[in-house]
Amino acid sequence: MVVRLALIDGVECWPVKKTQVQRLMVVEMRMIRWMCGFTRLDRIRNEVIREKVGVASVEEKLNEIRLKWFGHVKSRAVNTPVRM
Repeated sequence: MVVRLALIDGVECWPVKKTQVQRLMVVEMRMIRWMCGFTRLDRIRNEVIREKVGVASVEEKLNEIRLKWFGHVKSRAVNTPVRM
């Protein structure tokens, strides 16, 4: 999912709003449907397509990346210099 990497690059530092997450989810689903050859007229649920392809949602990935970054930042020493 190379496209996903481009969509959520640097997301650990974004102040993401719900509307932005919704837009990312819509874009990703459009791409997955296109990749599978399905259209909205086929009336196949997003969950079914995700399960078939084996892809987690963008929202889950956003949370995973942010938690991973938080763990990384939390584990650093207190006196470590910070670049700004």
